[in-house]
Amino acid sequence: MIVITGATGQIGRQVLARVLAPSPPAGPVRVIARDPGRLPAEVRDRVEVIPGSYGDPAVVDRAFKGADAVFWLLAADGQAASVDEAFAGFSGPMIEAVRRESVGHVVSVGALGRGTAWAGRAGYITAALALDDLIAGTGVAFRALAMPSFMDNVLRQVQAIKAQGTFSGILSPDLKLPTVATRDIAAVAARLLLDLDWTGPAEIPVLGPEDLSSNDMAAIMSEVLGTPVRYQQIPYQAHKDRLLGFGMSEGMAQGMVDMGIAKNNGLDQGVTRTEQDAIDTPTTFRQWCEDTLKPAVQAA
Repeated sequence: MIVITGATGQIGRQVLARVLAPSPPAGPVRVIARDPGRLPAEVRDRVEVIPGSYGDPAVVDRAFKGADAVFWLLAADGQAASVDEAFAGFSGPMIEAVRRESVGHVVSVGALGRGTAWAGRAGYITAALALDDLIAGTGVAFRALAMPSFMDNVLRQVQAIKAQGTFSGILSPDLKLPTVATRDIAAVAARLLLDLDWTGPAEIPVLGPEDLSSNDMAAIMSEVLGTPVRYQQIPYQAHKDRLLGFGMSEGMAQGMVDMGIAKNNGLDQGVTRTEQDAIDTPTTFRQWCEDTLKPAVQAA
């Protein structure tokens, strides 16, 4: 039994599709969905759906019974009082259910940064790494996928890219960092879930095939879209004010800023890319722009 959380979200739905792809099926699949109606009908017919929040003890207890593997993807509540509450607090029922139901394996989406000087003061990243430690502490076979920024986050700025020719963020414009497509994240996660021949805890960096700066990304977007796109760096306080304006809590907004400061100071640069990284996560930013960004901008 494979259990998928976040099955209607950006990454979870892609993991679910890949887990369901083998023919014959690898085994039964169970999903937790706050709104089961968001699952495609053809998916609902092939899985067991547990309705509710995976922060609910009753829901995770029911979902984890007999589970050989769990895909754990936390969507942090932007209105939580603190990053600790959003990560470890929300995941408390899951930690207990893993122990109580003797879950065999857990794969989670986490973050890069462990072992760097900024790991302990990186907002969301610090909280994500602490959650990984809690999961590993249960004794379950555990793989923490250590992530850089996602290419797909650019989709949040499609309107600005189309109307103004800009995208923005708090990263330094010439800082080269790894970035990965969510479809590659899903592929790595699904492979682990479908082949459970692994034990113990381990962290797996998921780096994508190249390091790019925000200015590099702007140049590639310009070429693919056929129109100028430039990157605009936002001051930390202005970024925080914008997040607060979107309804984010003080603690969570500060967590986002702290994460950006840490990335600007080398948080994501502590792991050396290998040839295998390019094989496991092959999507370049240019290819992602061709396949995903360009159609989104044209449709906006």
